[in-house]
Amino acid sequence: MATPGSSIAFIGFGEAACAFLEGWAVDDPASIRAYDIKSDQANTRQTMLDRYRQHGVTGCDTAAAAVAQADIVFSLVTADCAHAAARSAAPSLRAGALWFDCNSCAPDTKKATAADIEAANACYVDVAVMAPVLPQRHRVPLLISGPHTDDALGVLQALGMRPEPAGETVGQASSIKMLRSVMVKGIEALCAECLIAARRAGVEDQVIASLNASVTQRDFGTQASYNMERMMVHGIRRAAEMREVAVTVAALGLPADMATATAAWQDRIGHLGLDAGEDQLLPRLDHLSAMLRRLPSVE
Repeated sequence: MATPGSSIAFIGFGEAACAFLEGWAVDDPASIRAYDIKSDQANTRQTMLDRYRQHGVTGCDTAAAAVAQADIVFSLVTADCAHAAARSAAPSLRAGALWFDCNSCAPDTKKATAADIEAANACYVDVAVMAPVLPQRHRVPLLISGPHTDDALGVLQALGMRPEPAGETVGQASSIKMLRSVMVKGIEALCAECLIAARRAGVEDQVIASLNASVTQRDFGTQASYNMERMMVHGIRRAAEMREVAVTVAALGLPADMATATAAWQDRIGHLGLDAGEDQLLPRLDHLSAMLRRLPSVE
């Protein structure tokens, strides 16, 4: 249940925003305002208008209109748009409004965004979403950091969410998320390269069997099918995140080779625009392999 008396806005109304809203079971969703940049584009506008309507929220034509009366704002856009979204909304924020930056951005990006939000006399909160929002919805684990962490904890807990403090400095929560993604999204990219190649070579069963013998905690084929689905559906957004991960790693004085390569694979598969279909590994591998053959060959 949403906090009584609080006005909530979403900047970005995709999977995460819808999942949060569904989990809250708000009595009056029309009191919640939302803006998504896809409503500005002719080819996606109707989809967004339908989504607003299906969830009962008030869709707005601008970020400024969405946040103007909000006490609480959730920013849930792609990593490469997070700072720009904050800049566009900041002049219209109410003094003291909480801006929950739930985007997968580098700590330095979050610090720059925080400066814009704080300059508008609003309160910036660094939020890291630490698992897929489905099926957990609003109960997905969150890490939060920054000088407004105590206030943010109370608000998020009142919404039935699961925040954990990660520190009093903006960037602490996002650092954990970014560096974890080197592994999590990197494994997805490794699965793609390994198993699409294995399928082309006709040895996918043997490769999966060998991996299952080495990693006994899970069935590798089942996990790989899930990983392919994540890349097919969310690869573009994940690529944007991994570019922020590369910035994070480079800022720590390390080569960001793995993050950069992961971004390339996520982007490549995401831009194919494929329907993931049923949860079956081999059809997904075949579909991906066929579409990848149409791309310029790698020398």
